[in-house]
Amino acid sequence: MARRTSFTGWLRANAEHYLLVDAHRRLAATYGPAPRPPKGAKEIFWLKVFAPAYALLPWSLRRRIMRAMPGSHRKTWAPPPQLRGPAV
Repeated sequence: MARRTSFTGWLRANAEHYLLVDAHRRLAATYGPAPRPPKGAKEIFWLKVFAPAYALLPWSLRRRIMRAMPGSHRKTWAPPPQLRGPAV
């Protein structure tokens, strides 16, 4: 994964990673073998504090946070190409 230099890039990368890990942990608790417990203060914070707190936020607040953060979700679709006569 490419290294991001800004704080918001770092925050976005960590949030994405640990929210995905948390989703895997919840699925494993239901369907499969238990994952390893979090190791170190960083993993404990992201998995025991950040992910549960983020899950409690209402969707409207999550959407505003995502729009405020730089990233791929802010990209817009390209306009459709100009039509130049019949396709056939």
